[in-house]
Amino acid sequence: MNDSFDVDRSTLSVPRNADPRTIHARALKSSSHQDRFLCNQLISLYSRSNLLPYARRVFDQIPSPNVVSWTSLISAHADSLLSLRHFVSMLRRSALPNQRTVASLLRTCTTLLRVPFGLCLHSLSLKLGFANEPFSGSALISFYTKCRLAGSALKVFDEIPEKDEVCYSAVVVGLAQSSRPIDALSVFADMKSCDIWSTVHSVSGALRAASELAALEQCAIIHAHAVVTGLDDNVVVASALIDGYGKAGLISDARCVFDENMAVMNDIGWNAMMSSYAQQGDVESAVGLFHEMEAWGLVPDEYSFLAILTACCNAGLVVETENWLTRMRLGYALEPRLEHYTCLVSAMGNAGKLEEAKRLAMTMPFEPDAAVWRSLLIACGHHSDANMARSVAEKLLELGPNDDSAYVIVANILSSSGRWNEVAEVRKRMKDRRVKKEGGMSWIEVRGEVHVFMSGDRKHERTKEVYSKLMELMEKIENLGYVPVWRVISHELGEKEKKEALWYHSEKLAVAFGLLDGVSPPHKALRIVKNLRICKDCHEVFKYISRAEEREIIVRDVNRYHRFLNGICTCRDIW
Repeated sequence: MNDSFDVDRSTLSVPRNADPRTIHARALKSSSHQDRFLCNQLISLYSRSNLLPYARRVFDQIPSPNVVSWTSLISAHADSLLSLRHFVSMLRRSALPNQRTVASLLRTCTTLLRVPFGLCLHSLSLKLGFANEPFSGSALISFYTKCRLAGSALKVFDEIPEKDEVCYSAVVVGLAQSSRPIDALSVFADMKSCDIWSTVHSVSGALRAASELAALEQCAIIHAHAVVTGLDDNVVVASALIDGYGKAGLISDARCVFDENMAVMNDIGWNAMMSSYAQQGDVESAVGLFHEMEAWGLVPDEYSFLAILTACCNAGLVVETENWLTRMRLGYALEPRLEHYTCLVSAMGNAGKLEEAKRLAMTMPFEPDAAVWRSLLIACGHHSDANMARSVAEKLLELGPNDDSAYVIVANILSSSGRWNEVAEVRKRMKDRRVKKEGGMSWIEVRGEVHVFMSGDRKHERTKEVYSKLMELMEKIENLGYVPVWRVISHELGEKEKKEALWYHSEKLAVAFGLLDGVSPPHKALRIVKNLRICKDCHEVFKYISRAEEREIIVRDVNRYHRFLNGICTCRDIW
C-alpha cells in the first residue's frame, strides 16, 4: 500500500479535544482513507477520545497493518484484556513487536496484574534484543516495581548499558513506591554523580523516599537540587516537598513551600499540607486550610476529609471527629471509606469509649480490616482492658493468623495486668504457629547520612560510645525520678535482664548516638523514625531525656508523631 496520500497530513495537528470523526470524514472525501499512516494516526486519535469501536473499525480497514498499526490498536485498549488478545493476534500474523508495543503491553499487565504475561514479554524482549534498551528497559522496571518485584527491577536496571534519565526515574520512583527508600535515594545519588539530568519524576520519587525515612537533611538536599535544576516550581515536586518536610516534622518549611506555590497548587498539594498538620494533631491549622482551600475554588475530596479526621483523632477529639464524618456525608455528598471510619474508631477507643468503638467497628458499612482492630487493640492497652483486648485480638487474628502485632500487643496488655498464665498461652500459640515478632528498628539522620539501629544492636562503628552514652543518660534520668515501666517485660527475667531488655531498644540507641559529642549540633532537634509503635518505657525515657539534656526529640513511629520537649510529649500519652 502506498504510504503517500492526497490530503495534507497537517490535518492531524488538531486540539486534543477535537472530534477525530471530523478528520476521518475529510480523509474519506480525499480518497486517502486507506493510507496506513493516516489510519494509524486515526486509531490513536479515536483511542484518546475514548471512541474505541471507531478505532477498531479503522484498523480493520487497513489491508496490511504494520507494527505501528498493531501498536496503536494495542495501546487503544491498554486498560483491558483486549490489548493482550490483539497482541496474540499480531503474533499469529507473523508481525513482531517493537519497544513501544512491549511498553504498552507491560502497562496493561501492571494494571490487570497479569504477572506471568509480563514475564513472557520480558523473555520475548530478550530474544528480540531490545530488553536492555532504555525505552523498553524503563517499562520493564516500572512493571516489576509495581508488581512488588523490586529485585527483578534492579536487575533489569543494572543490565541496561546506557541508562538515561527515564531509566533512572523509573527505578527511583519504583523503589520509593516499593518501600525501599534507602535504595531509592542511593540510585538518585548515583544518577547525580553520573551527570544524568533529573526529571520531575526522579526528584519527586527521591522526595517520597526521603519522606518515608523522615530524612529532613535529605529532603533539604533534594530541595536545593530541585531549585538548581529549575524543577522546584513544578506542582508535582512542590507537593512532594510539602509531604517530605511535613513527614520530617518541619511544618513551617512545608508551609513555606506551599505558600510559594499556592497559585499553581492543586488538590494534591493542599491535601499534603493538611496531612502535615494532621500528623501533629494540629486541628486548628488543618481546618483553617480546609476552609482556605474552598475559598480558592477547590472542592475538598475524600483525602481532604481524611486529613481533618486524622487531625481530630490525633488530638483526641471524639465529638469533632464524628461531626466531620457526618459533614462529609451530608454536606459534601462524599461517602466515607473504611479509613475514615477507622479514624472515628481510633478516636473513640483512645477516649476510653471501647464498647462504642467496637460497636461502630461491627456496624459500619465496611468489613473491619486489620487496621481497625489493631487501633482498637492498642486503645485497650491504654485503658488496661485485658478482657476486651483478648476478644479484639481474636478478631485481628481471624484476618491474619500470623499477624505478630496481635500477639505482641495482647501479650503486653496481659503482662500489664499480671495475667502471666494467659501471657504464656499467647506466647505458646505464637510459637506453635511459628510467628516471629518483627524486630524493632529505628533510624536517625545525621549530616545527610541515615544511621539504622536494631534492638540490642552492636554493629554500629561507634557502638561502645553509644552504649556508654546510654548508660550515662539512664543514670541521669533515674536521678530525676524516672521509674522503668517493668510491666511490659516478662516477670520470669531477673532484674539485670529486665533492665537490659528495656535499655537497649532501638530508639534509645538512636537517641544516645544523636547525643554523642560531634554527632549533631547542640540544641538541634533529634529526629528519629521507628518501624513499630514506641513502647511505654521509651516514651517515658524520652520525656526525661528531653528535660535532662534540654533537647527537643521528635519521634515518628508507625502510629503518629511524638514531640518531646521539657519533659512533655505532644501526644499527651495517647498513641
